Amino acid sequence: MMFRRALLCLLFPLFLAACGADKVWAPDEDVARARYVSGETPSLTLYTVINKRSGSGGHTALMIDASQRVLFDPAGTFSYPSVPVRNDVHYGITEQMRRLYIDYHARETYDVLEQKISVSPAVAEAALRRAQEYGAVNKAFCGNSTSAILRGLPGFESMPRTFFPMKISRVFGEIPGVQTRLYKDGDPDIYTGITMVRGKTAEP
Repeated sequence: MMFRRALLCLLFPLFLAACGADKVWAPDEDVARARYVSGETPSLTLYTVINKRSGSGGHTALMIDASQRVLFDPAGTFSYPSVPVRNDVHYGITEQMRRLYIDYHARETYDVLEQKISVSPAVAEAALRRAQEYGAVNKAFCGNSTSAILRGLPGFESMPRTFFPMKISRVFGEIPGVQTRLYKDGDPDIYTGITMVRGKTAEP
């Protein structure tokens, strides 16, 4: 019993460290400089990274096109020098950055499912605020945080609070008006995030 208790005392701090969220806070001037307004109809776009072999969801993220376009990429690994980040909200998501995000994830082992729905300006702004206020997300909590943001919005009350990206995608896809595209890319894993820089993007 004493040995077991001592072992737990040693491992518990390591467990907490593994579950810790990466807190990043870009300066005000960088966020202001990166601000991108698409001019398109306000919308929410759910991205689900799908394992080709198992069909399971490996990651989920939410692009919010409101008074500015941002990407809520909870506990994600995507980064780019011109895209400042505050916790898990990426600013300056131009069309090029949107394509780069897709290309970063789509490869020989993963597809990227894009599900987009038009919403009112009020709902888009609410989603933006919820993402900005959510805080840094712990590893493996991408689905939990994305579903929490969605289910708190008018019209999305049916969304489950879940850790599973594919469950979020399935329920999101049942909402009337959702437009869906599946992006595939045969590039090896080692080229992840490089193909678009060479002028090529993942193909739907």
